[in-house]
Amino acid sequence: MTQRTPSFDQAALQAVLANGIKNLSLDLDEKQHLQLLDYLALLVKWNAVYNLTSVRDPMQMATLHLLDSLAAVPAFAGAHNVLDVGAGGGLPGIVLAIARPDMAVSLIDTVHKKTAFLKQVKAELGLSNVTVYTSKVQDVQVPAKFDVITSRAFADLSDFVNWSGQLLAEDGQFIALKGVAPPEEQERLPAPWKVTRLQPLQVPGLDAERHLVFIAKQGI
Repeated sequence: MTQRTPSFDQAALQAVLANGIKNLSLDLDEKQHLQLLDYLALLVKWNAVYNLTSVRDPMQMATLHLLDSLAAVPAFAGAHNVLDVGAGGGLPGIVLAIARPDMAVSLIDTVHKKTAFLKQVKAELGLSNVTVYTSKVQDVQVPAKFDVITSRAFADLSDFVNWSGQLLAEDGQFIALKGVAPPEEQERLPAPWKVTRLQPLQVPGLDAERHLVFIAKQGI
């Protein structure tokens, strides 16, 4: 049976996105607004075949995915070279790349259909600051280490740092996007890593718990 792509109300989505960006006090221009909408349209289209996300409704995607990722953008203010581990459909990596065109964003996933989608997004949106890797993060070879490594609902925090710690610059940090911030995950972090900060996030239109978890080596 052919799966039907959900209807895409451009005007309504544009309004939700614009209001959310305003509430988040983000300074995004018209081109960036359109890129976010184009990305959402691609996510809806590809999701009908490749199952990139369990969220099917475009309006829910706008809040649960785009605005949720946009809420984290200010935390990357000092970042120049970022890696999104387990990037999946491009969250938060593609959103970060659109919001911060001055920042290099690499996205890595082991699943070929997901990285094929990410490469298509890069091409169609003209995101010259994006690099896509199809690999396990433990095995990937990169030209330079990253000042921030991020993930969104990817893995236990200890697995996250164990698998990708070798790719982090000496003075870099991890920023994990989480729903709840379970203390047992923080306690399991291996030395020398520790949680340096927990930051609650308020996502416009979303009544659910969201946190950023900042992790760095002790003493940094």
